[in-house]
Amino acid sequence: MSRCLAARSIEHVVLERGEVANTWRTERWPSLTLLTPNWQSRLPGFTYEGNDPHGFRTLPETVAFLEHYARLVSPPLRTHCPVTAVRRTADGYEVASGQGTWHCKALVLATGGFNLAQVPKVSQAVPPDIAQLTPVQYRNPHSLAPGGVLVVGAAATGAQLADEIQRSGRAVTLAVGEHVRACRTYRGKDMQWWMDATGLNDERYDEVENLTRARSLPSFQLAGYPDRRNIDLNALTSLGVKLVGRLAGIRDGSAQFSGSLRNVCELADLKLNRLLNRIDEWAAENGVSGAVDAPHRPEPTRLEASPPLGMDFARAGIRTIIWATGFRPDYSWLRIPVLDPKGNIRHDGGVVTESPGLYVLGLTFLRRRKSSLIDGVGDDARDLSAHLAALLRHHQAGQPLRIR
Repeated sequence: MSRCLAARSIEHVVLERGEVANTWRTERWPSLTLLTPNWQSRLPGFTYEGNDPHGFRTLPETVAFLEHYARLVSPPLRTHCPVTAVRRTADGYEVASGQGTWHCKALVLATGGFNLAQVPKVSQAVPPDIAQLTPVQYRNPHSLAPGGVLVVGAAATGAQLADEIQRSGRAVTLAVGEHVRACRTYRGKDMQWWMDATGLNDERYDEVENLTRARSLPSFQLAGYPDRRNIDLNALTSLGVKLVGRLAGIRDGSAQFSGSLRNVCELADLKLNRLLNRIDEWAAENGVSGAVDAPHRPEPTRLEASPPLGMDFARAGIRTIIWATGFRPDYSWLRIPVLDPKGNIRHDGGVVTESPGLYVLGLTFLRRRKSSLIDGVGDDARDLSAHLAALLRHHQAGQPLRIR
């Protein structure tokens, strides 16, 4: 966004609570890699320049990439400047921080949607001798207490942690709710290559049938490993991970699991096959079929005949529970009534229509399916900076701005 505003000669300042890439530095486990290939990190004025375009950045490499971009853009940046309050004023906004107070005509909130780990209330019933962690607190399998591990949640984070911990020699049980099954490669190409080439990643927020649903879907079950292996439920089962249904409750030291595991997995299989069908149709229509491998379909998710509906933690040897149950944004400092009942900002493609001059950036499906990816934020920033520039021009002319 800073780069786009500078290109329009709009005076601005960027406030950062820590350092550049602060979340990657302080709130992610060391072995985490990007889920997208290196080539898919196209930012305004900057693309991948290395010799491994199809590889996946490690955590240190991701921090270095963002630092490099910051040096290139050279934004008017204030680091270690946490914002403590944002208020509406008669002619714009007041932003209070640890380094003073700013007044501005327009304000972009680029804090993202993954600030706080969501831990369900059922966690309060976990026996006190069982350690509980979120992905923010997790570091590696060796830092866990000896014994079995229950991972709750089977989206990208839960699947990655189950894979890593099981491979370390620990016994892992994975509580599976709704998830989006994916394969790392299909017909010889990375899944993200297909999402990019077919235009699926560019699908706009005003083109989907159910935007609320699209914004709340779990992330693909993908990981960026050098061997490009899958981390779907079949891959985890092959490692020895035990699958159970969604965690429905905890009572007297025992967990109760939903009986819907089979239905949930069949639905995930169905949706994956629909996606692959769409890819095949695009490949045939655009003359790509002859240049890639032949179509195939993954094996349906394998489940035991009667998945358990309960588990006694002590008998199962569970000593740690990891809550891979998603994240939510933190707007505790926002003193403007623009939040919905779930704590999300109400916006129209990043434009907060209830508070003119206020914008959000970096949220899931903000303007496009790829909005939460590094590769997607650039297009969103271009769109929103154009809207912001028009807003400022209309302010100067004393005319209202129509939202588009």
